[in-house]
Amino acid sequence: MLAPTHSNPDNVVHLTGILDVRSVGDVRQTLNYVIDSFDGDVIVDLEAVDAVDATGLGLLVATHRRTQLLGRQLVLWHPMPSVVRILAVTRLHRVLNVERTPLPISA
Repeated sequence: MLAPTHSNPDNVVHLTGILDVRSVGDVRQTLNYVIDSFDGDVIVDLEAVDAVDATGLGLLVATHRRTQLLGRQLVLWHPMPSVVRILAVTRLHRVLNVERTPLPISA
């Protein structure tokens, strides 16, 4: 189960677990609250999200469209490799603004 938490700065939503049909309702409410209550871009921290299903992807696309209509942007922060793969397979990485965690430099 995914647990959305809203924190400072006000426009950041931290998600943990799995973004799927069971959790998308709570996440939608949180994202709508952030969009309606705060200015600027909406940042979704995906660092602790293990997987995303089609329903979760649909929510991200809908949120992206809504923020664009308002002249803002949805930014996906630090998705795990499994989430990056699903974004690449669905080609959503070309549509959504994804900021990946830099890989560590090894000697």
